[in-house]
Amino acid sequence: MKQLGDDAEALAERYLIKQGLVVIARNYRCRFGEIDLVMKQGATIVFVEVRMRSHATFGGAAASIHAAKRQKLILTAEHFLQRHGSAPCRFDAILLSKRDADGIEWIQDAFSA
Repeated sequence: MKQLGDDAEALAERYLIKQGLVVIARNYRCRFGEIDLVMKQGATIVFVEVRMRSHATFGGAAASIHAAKRQKLILTAEHFLQRHGSAPCRFDAILLSKRDADGIEWIQDAFSA
């Protein structure tokens, strides 16, 4: 299962780099949680949650980013910004339905803090 998640994150990272984003951190962890990818697009820091689901049972990948998960992401992002400097930021989601570039959905501003 961990390998599947690592593969999904690597695929998402490659996809976003091709879209012009720059990697700042991978798997940023603190006591509040973890953010899969921290990237930069222009002057904006982009916190990316990567989700992969093989089927839409229970709502698919997008539905798996529930309120409690969003709150953890927000707290973790605040921790990152306190340690690395404040900047405009947003929360994006990369949703994968399979392990190839054709199955990627990039949702910019997936939710707000």
